[in-house]
Amino acid sequence: MRDSITNDSELEWPKFIQKLQDLGVIRAVYALMQGSALQDHAHPLIEFQSLTKVLLRKWRDVALDLEKPEHRRALKGIHLASNSERDLEKEAESGNEARRSKRHNPEKWRRLGFESESPTVQFETMGFLGMMDLADYIRNYQDEFQKLLLEQSTKPAQKRCPIARASLSVTQILYEHFEVDKSEMEDAKSYLILESRVNFDKIFKPLLLHWTRLHVAGLHAFFRLWKVTGAEVEDYEKIVELVRILVESVVGGAPRTKDVQDVEDDLAEFEYSRLRELQMELLELTYEDVWGQHLRQVREELHHEALQFVKEQRIRCLLKGAWFPNDGSSKADMVASGDPSWKFVQLSHNRRILHFGHFHSVKTQCPELDALPEKRKNASFPLPAPCHCCANHLYSILVDLSIVSSVVSNVSATSDDSSSSTVKSVSHHFSATKITIHGHAQSRSSTDESGKIEDHARSTSKATHREAVLLTLRPQSPSIASEWLDGLLMLLNQQPITAETSKLVNLVSDYGLKIRLLNVRFDDGVFAGEPPNVPSREDLDDDYYYDVFGGA
Repeated sequence: MRDSITNDSELEWPKFIQKLQDLGVIRAVYALMQGSALQDHAHPLIEFQSLTKVLLRKWRDVALDLEKPEHRRALKGIHLASNSERDLEKEAESGNEARRSKRHNPEKWRRLGFESESPTVQFETMGFLGMMDLADYIRNYQDEFQKLLLEQSTKPAQKRCPIARASLSVTQILYEHFEVDKSEMEDAKSYLILESRVNFDKIFKPLLLHWTRLHVAGLHAFFRLWKVTGAEVEDYEKIVELVRILVESVVGGAPRTKDVQDVEDDLAEFEYSRLRELQMELLELTYEDVWGQHLRQVREELHHEALQFVKEQRIRCLLKGAWFPNDGSSKADMVASGDPSWKFVQLSHNRRILHFGHFHSVKTQCPELDALPEKRKNASFPLPAPCHCCANHLYSILVDLSIVSSVVSNVSATSDDSSSSTVKSVSHHFSATKITIHGHAQSRSSTDESGKIEDHARSTSKATHREAVLLTLRPQSPSIASEWLDGLLMLLNQQPITAETSKLVNLVSDYGLKIRLLNVRFDDGVFAGEPPNVPSREDLDDDYYYDVFGGA
């Protein structure tokens, strides 16, 4: 293998590799790398892996030169493979005239996915290695290649997937992923001696030996992402970044013993939504490393904004009102005794009073607030006789939120801090969700004949009043329980405690952060893992400032 690397003709290298494949050497090395008896062959295997990297690097360093007949033939083969059999027959029949017309085709190379009509420029980064990968794909998937070209030709120029350019990008992604430029053979040997078999999975990369298969799988993933995202030419680098993340996740995350076929399947089946999540996580980590302090400040601001947004949503649920079953032994007993089975509860427009009325059945249309006439402002008073203005409507009562002292519930809470909250923990088991509103009940003498609370009663200290149950709610679903419990707490200027509300707040704030991150671009290098440039304050006076998320 060493002799082949020092050979002056790069054409001998592919022939040598093909010979190794024909003899089954590469397949045997691949099996040994995945096996359990690695320690017995560790040194020769790691040397074979390192020499494979050297060979890939040599191919990459060979510049494409059309003065060399073999390079010219390789490039011509790519162009000829792009034609259908009918076009090839026409070319053979018409001879030089047809070939001359094709040479003058203004999109001879661009229609294959090159950026210009000088394809050699496209190979400057990946050299002859990029040419070999592209040629291998076209040779082994010629029908697919021609079909893709035919499909792309029917689309506007901006929507066409640049096949050749994509192939070279996948080659570069694999080259960087396997760190081909790094020669660590001696360090790896020392590592093996010191660390024994515990680091085999870190050192051995058997998938490197299946370079061509990984290139084709990565290229297919590129085509799939281009199609599913509806990408255009200006989105090219974004698709490259998605493929890079995909390779790092699937190939980089594959254990040493994972078969290459399984890796190919994972690359083909990886969901786009999950890929976008990984991209956002990596993007957030990148920004965190550079602008951690600013991000923390932004997170706090967004969390506060999200909390206010959710607070308004929860209170609007109270303003809309909801039906709750009444307390009682059973529905049958309440019907038999003539007691109402349901209560409708609604927050007043000024957000200070809870109106609730008792009904025999749930109405199709929720009662208007005006249909709940004021009777009492304290639920601890004896209930008045049913009014007869409505066949189902029995009576209505008001709860003044200014006299509410605490809210007790068996709804699961996410906060253990109850010292500064009106929420009281309840450890008893309930067969159904229950929310109980407690308040400082005032004596009957403190109300006038119309049932209104006297002004002087409001100024009296709550500590002198007896705490009583003002209202009991039995939500029929976790969502309603979360809306009403946290809505009541937020009305009382307390923090929400249910898991559902916390999840909603985090969701809103996270989306806000992602939107702001997507609006901030470092430069193209940030996606390749390079640290972004932080704006300099050199030669600036004290009046200058730089707003990370708003610009200078």
